[in-house]
Amino acid sequence: MATAFSDDGSKAIQRSTDVLEKTNRTSFREIDVVYEIEKTCSFITDHGFKKVALQFPDELLTDAPAIVSKLEKNTTAKLFILGDTSYGSCCVDEVAAEHLEADSIVHYGRACLSPSRRLPVMYVFGQQPVDVHQCAASFRVLYPDKYTHVIILCDVIYSYVLEELQQLLHPEYENLVVSMICSGQNEATDPCGTDDFHSGGDVDSCSTFRSCSNVCNHQVISKFGRHFTISANSDVKDYGIFYVGQESLTLTNFMMTWNQCSFCSFDPVKGVGRRETLNVNRALMKRYYMIERAKDAHVVGILVGTLGVADYLSTIGHLKSIVKQAGKKSYTFVMGKLNAAKLANFMEVDIYVLVACPENSLLDSSEFYRPVITPFEMEVACNQAREWTGEYITDFRDLLPGACCHVEFPDEAFNGEETDVSLVTGALRATHLLKSEWQNKASSTSLIHRNDALAITQSHSAASFLATRSWQGLEQKLGKTSVSKAVEGRKGIAIAYEGEDTS
Repeated sequence: MATAFSDDGSKAIQRSTDVLEKTNRTSFREIDVVYEIEKTCSFITDHGFKKVALQFPDELLTDAPAIVSKLEKNTTAKLFILGDTSYGSCCVDEVAAEHLEADSIVHYGRACLSPSRRLPVMYVFGQQPVDVHQCAASFRVLYPDKYTHVIILCDVIYSYVLEELQQLLHPEYENLVVSMICSGQNEATDPCGTDDFHSGGDVDSCSTFRSCSNVCNHQVISKFGRHFTISANSDVKDYGIFYVGQESLTLTNFMMTWNQCSFCSFDPVKGVGRRETLNVNRALMKRYYMIERAKDAHVVGILVGTLGVADYLSTIGHLKSIVKQAGKKSYTFVMGKLNAAKLANFMEVDIYVLVACPENSLLDSSEFYRPVITPFEMEVACNQAREWTGEYITDFRDLLPGACCHVEFPDEAFNGEETDVSLVTGALRATHLLKSEWQNKASSTSLIHRNDALAITQSHSAASFLATRSWQGLEQKLGKTSVSKAVEGRKGIAIAYEGEDTS
């Protein structure tokens, strides 16, 4: 009979693993086109870079030697290959590049297009094969109404086909909107013909709305490194979205952000189109349950899941502030490659909040000992002024003061002494600290006046939890342990040491 801590091992045999789609190297003749060698050389030589870090995801490392060979023939810069990034490969690994004293980075493969601040970055997505005519045929089947309003988005590795796809479909679909990738190096063209609209060196996070002129009355939406224009009297929720790419974190991020839109997709690898059947409402209900768990939590662990995305330090400081105002204790953890075993070492933490790029924030923590939530969910749990409306924010920069989705924490007059009922446990819980309390509360212990005497109070924290544990780690017992001579240990492997009866 299997127990909660052991089984017969059948799960290990039946477990399925993901296999990388790309296993073959790109031919040497195609390297120049697929990885934009000429454009990369111009980027290096025009800016006079001396040390350049080339960041590759695991599936493209097989092409790295050929790319380096071609770049070295046309530039004088010293090149480094970065692999096995500390966090998601979609993010620019500025920390690893700075360890090599690089003055720029060329990022290859899929990218979340989150802005970075410290080093100049060039993105080379790689032109993965797509049958454009088959994609257009799938679009026509999924959208038989020629007057339907549709926005075409794509994974960045297929962005090079968007112009051709637009030429095939736009004569038939007059309300078709095709997005464009803005990676920080390419200037975006103003649809009205003016030259004052460009991406500069940043990828804007918040949706910005702007009317260019009375002739072409429209609004420009800029989000997740994509730009597209829609009519001024409409909203994104009035459009359907057609996604070119495989099922991925990028698609999940789009579906959670624009959760009121219907989604269809075309898989270039399988060559089939389909209507996305992800139950967004069910996913949002699951995230709302996480918010309720966050409201019940006393100790919050802030997981630093990026060291390169702009404003991540400001977001950590913002989280610490709202957690403190909500009467909770926070601890900060910096670790790469999160897994259940690592986080299970900190049993005193009730819930974790992950500060990462939009695509890596939605972590499936069903197998974790404690839930892992996003900064937006933590803010909904702590800030009474922010209500749950079904709108979902995956980019933590949108929550900072001055951003498009920032909501001020309520003042002391609004707070009062209110309690809330947990929807998980049914117990009463405090919703916040008074402003005068959290400003004066500098640590887990504080002095308060009671009957003209001083008393020490201690809130629920990791230190108090540690004091109640039966095992608190290895004890040194200096001077209490007798000294013994070294003896020969066991030999063999764990399953059968020499001298053991294995029968």
